[in-house]
Amino acid sequence: MINQQAVLPIVPVEQEQRLFTFALWLSFATIGYNIIEGIISVVFAVHDETLTLFGFGVDSFIEVLSGIGIAHMIMRIRNNPQSNRDDFEITALKITGFSFYTLVAGLAFMVVYNIALDAKPTTTFSGIVISLVSIVSMWLLIRFKMDVGTKLNSQPIIADAHCTRVCLMMSFVLLATSLLFELSHIPYIDALGTLGVMYYALSEGKECFEKAKNKSCSCTC
Repeated sequence: MINQQAVLPIVPVEQEQRLFTFALWLSFATIGYNIIEGIISVVFAVHDETLTLFGFGVDSFIEVLSGIGIAHMIMRIRNNPQSNRDDFEITALKITGFSFYTLVAGLAFMVVYNIALDAKPTTTFSGIVISLVSIVSMWLLIRFKMDVGTKLNSQPIIADAHCTRVCLMMSFVLLATSLLFELSHIPYIDALGTLGVMYYALSEGKECFEKAKNKSCSCTC
C-alpha cells in the first residue's frame, strides 16, 4: 500500500512575503497587547490585593521579552528559512527563562506570606474582566498564527501559536480563580490560583532553557 501524504501548494513569493509580514505584525500585536495587559493587571492587582492577578500581570511583561525574540525569529526565517537560531534569540530565551524562574520564586514567597497573614483580595472582579478579554484575544492570536504558519508550512510560526496556548490556559486559571473567590470569598482560593500561574510560568521557563541549548530548532518559547 502506498502511503500518500498531502502535498501543500507552493506559495508564490509575493504572497509568501505578505504572509511573513502579517506574521510579524501578529508578533508586534502580541507584544503590544501584553504590555497593556501587564500594566492594567498589576495596577488592579495592587488595588484589589489579588496575588493571582499580580502574577498574571508580571507574566505578561515576561511574555513581552519572549515576543521580541519571536519577532526577531520571524525576520530571520523570512530572510533565510534554513537558518539556525542566532545569538540574539538564544540570549532572549535565556533571559526569558530566568525571568520566569524569578517570577515563580517571588510568587512562592508571596503565597507563604499571604497565607501566614491570612490575607485575601478585596475583590476579584477585575480579574474576571481581564481574563475574559485575554481569552478572546489569545484565541484570535492563536487562530491567526496557526493559519499563517500552515499556509507558509512554517513549523516555527506554528510552534509560536502552540506556545500562545499557554497564555490562554493561564487566562482560564485567572478566570476560574477570580470567579470562585467572587462567589465564595474563601481566602485560600487566591493562593491556589497563584500556584496555577506558577506552574505554567515554571513550565515556560524550563522550555526556554531547553530550546536555548538547541540551536538547530527554529521554534521559540
